Amino acid sequence: MRSFYPPIEPYETGTLDVGDGHVLYYERSGTHGAKPAVFLHGGPGGGISPRHRQLFDPALYDVMLFDQRGCGRSTPHAGLEANTTWHLVADMEKLRALMGVEQWLIFGGSWGSALALAYAQTHPEHVSELVLRGIFTVRPSELDWYYQFGTSEVHPEKWEDFVRPIPEDERHDLRAAYRKRLTSDDEAVRLEAAQAWTLWEGRTLTLLPDANITSGFEKPHFALAFARIENHYFVHQGWLEDGQLIRDAHKLRGIPGIIVQGRYDLVCPARTAWELHKAWPEADFHLIEGAGHAFTEPDILDRLIRATDAYARMPHR
Repeated sequence: MRSFYPPIEPYETGTLDVGDGHVLYYERSGTHGAKPAVFLHGGPGGGISPRHRQLFDPALYDVMLFDQRGCGRSTPHAGLEANTTWHLVADMEKLRALMGVEQWLIFGGSWGSALALAYAQTHPEHVSELVLRGIFTVRPSELDWYYQFGTSEVHPEKWEDFVRPIPEDERHDLRAAYRKRLTSDDEAVRLEAAQAWTLWEGRTLTLLPDANITSGFEKPHFALAFARIENHYFVHQGWLEDGQLIRDAHKLRGIPGIIVQGRYDLVCPARTAWELHKAWPEADFHLIEGAGHAFTEPDILDRLIRATDAYARMPHR
């Protein structure tokens, strides 16, 4: 079974002013001039981590990793102004130009899969391959499952912690109720809401509990960006039409791709991945039994590493 490549440090780090007051942190790892790839983190609001560099053979890839607007080491921290899906798509084009490449492999999981689809459907000519995991398309039905009724039935004790900051009379629309608190002028109110929102996700990522996954989710700096930006995107349904990313999957024709989905993913249930598979049948589809949402779960990780290895030597389209 395949696992992470050994830890590696970036060979280049920097910042890019993308306008609107936003400055992105980026790093490149692997081998300069090797096969270009870009990694899209989840959330939105999550940020990149050293583990993400280890998904690619450093001898064969030149990987761009970046913190999306408002999160990680990008500034302003937790900023919501001029922060939409389409701003991020435009940012990716600026980063591609910075790399000086015509095409790159796109790797995205969870929210990163939604951003990857949005970018690839807008700029298919610049995508060499797609590696997608834990498929999410920001449809209201997907958001309701996780933030209103669905996962709540599997994790009732964790759900109680999630809804605790919200009065009973506001729980009919939890995303809106959280929005009010995450944008409050009261720092204590913002932090309480951010930690409850973020821990709900951290505690439901894996099929079986894994403290290594959840550690750090409650830290204020991470939780504020994660919760505020995620909620901001979800209240606005990603600035997407309902079903847009699956409806427009025909624009991916000709792009080699793989879809990797955990059967028991309670964050992004398998139905979305299945519907993307039906709309984009040319992509390899792997429904992983005995797995949840996290990319670190062994059978998911094995399939992802095998995919990046296989695509490493694939010629440009």
